[in-house]
Amino acid sequence: MAAPAQDTGLQVRPISGALGAEVRGIDLNSLTDEAFAQVHALLLEHLVLFFPEAAGLGPQAHIEFGKRLGELEVHPFLPKLDGHEEIVVLDSAQGAKADVWHTDVTFSPTPPVASILQIVQCPPFGGDTMWSNQHRAYESLSAPLRDMLDGLTAIHVFEHPNGSFRSEAEHPVVRVHPETGRRSLYVNRMFTRRIPQLAAAESDALLQHLYAVAEHPSNVCRFRWNAGAIAMWDNRATQHYAINDYTERRVGQRVTVLGDTPTGDTPRWPHHDADTGGAEALRTKS
Repeated sequence: MAAPAQDTGLQVRPISGALGAEVRGIDLNSLTDEAFAQVHALLLEHLVLFFPEAAGLGPQAHIEFGKRLGELEVHPFLPKLDGHEEIVVLDSAQGAKADVWHTDVTFSPTPPVASILQIVQCPPFGGDTMWSNQHRAYESLSAPLRDMLDGLTAIHVFEHPNGSFRSEAEHPVVRVHPETGRRSLYVNRMFTRRIPQLAAAESDALLQHLYAVAEHPSNVCRFRWNAGAIAMWDNRATQHYAINDYTERRVGQRVTVLGDTPTGDTPRWPHHDADTGGAEALRTKS
């Protein structure tokens, strides 16, 4: 049963044991400072919040909601809502189906802090979205593995298919949340390419294991959309996956809060030298 949040009258109902909560009894079109402070605290606790009753949130209110978390992104190439350059339009009819587990824009030196997505048109069934808790993913690993990961980094890359854009960044494999201090895995299938302190085969094997842990059902929640519903998520400690199991049109409008620099422990090893490491080095010494 939903319980009232203190002071604001909000009704908060967790939707899984891993992360995610529905929030009711709030008008996002006229959000008070007190109500936003409670929403912010809930976001840090649950990592992704859902507002099923938010139908009717106007574009300017959507923008102002996002600005309470920080400066908003103006995306360099995704389509925008007419007259509102901060709002990206994600239309399945134009190929907007992100059906790979990912954290948004980790190829940037300063990935986004958060995103707020409103679905304005959805199919009668299908098209759910899943999120995963990367704090839990990290905490589920054995102590020796966590200790090694704390000293590694990963290379994240994105290249636009038409060759017009490329970005690459190196971030800690384990990120420390700047507001809570909790550690989380910070690698994902869509953008992470390698762990540079390891040989290529070692990096590939370790990343595959970390992806499996990050995406494990015990770390995941799933949300069924209705037209007008809103989700906001902490991009610093989650991954998400838009399920591509529908044929009718799905349209969302999203604002993204510009990011900070991911921080973690100082890397304990230099980048691996492919010319002197691994099997070739062993053959030379034998």
